[in-house]
Amino acid sequence: MSAAAPALETRGLSKSFGALTVANAIDFRLAAGARHALIGPNGAGKSSFVNLVTGALRAGGGTIHLGGSEITGLAQSARVKRGLVRTFQINALFRRLCVLENVTLAIAEREGIAGQLLRPAGRYRAVIDEAYALLETLGLADQALLPVSALAYGRQRLVEIAVALGLAPKVLLLDEPAAGIPSGESGIVVSVIERLPPDIAILIIEHDMDLVFRLAQTITVLVQGSILVEGPPAAIAADPLVREVYLGERGRR
Repeated sequence: MSAAAPALETRGLSKSFGALTVANAIDFRLAAGARHALIGPNGAGKSSFVNLVTGALRAGGGTIHLGGSEITGLAQSARVKRGLVRTFQINALFRRLCVLENVTLAIAEREGIAGQLLRPAGRYRAVIDEAYALLETLGLADQALLPVSALAYGRQRLVEIAVALGLAPKVLLLDEPAAGIPSGESGIVVSVIERLPPDIAILIIEHDMDLVFRLAQTITVLVQGSILVEGPPAAIAADPLVREVYLGERGRR
């Protein structure tokens, strides 16, 4: 990655479904190592933007760049291998497998040996050890051998972050990391996000404004597929347009 290049950049990114425009020539930059949030009212185009960036949706126009290299035409799997990793609003874990197995599979996929894991486990001790060490850093080591389905939902979200980290991201997109988590457990997730390696650029897509203002150094507000405003949290909180189109709706979410 070039020192001068943003970790992630879109230039004129556009997408329409008939008369509905979900991305309207979006120019967006995520700096290397940034803690950046993307917010906006329902229907603003946040999910579409993430799907375009990750390759789940094909762009109608514009380009996407990762570390200075264009990735617009790459498949989702190729983008992951280049370091663009996401979590989902509803977690996508293997619920019947144990926590350690979920993370081990992610690391094995990164190393290109996922299809060989049915062979004697001792041959892949390094992968298992890396997975366990990662769980230790997230406070999940004592639950490593439990099936994911046995964990509280907040802990499942932590496992999803562990899986994402196992893929060695350069850019990590966290899609509503606190969604569905009881308020008493959300602090655990926030604490883990705060401790993520500083060299990973993080984009948080979130409705919980307390979480956004705690974690983000920069906030981008998206409305009707276009960037309304971008800036530091204090400026965003004070912006009258933002308060009108988004923050003022907070009580109705």
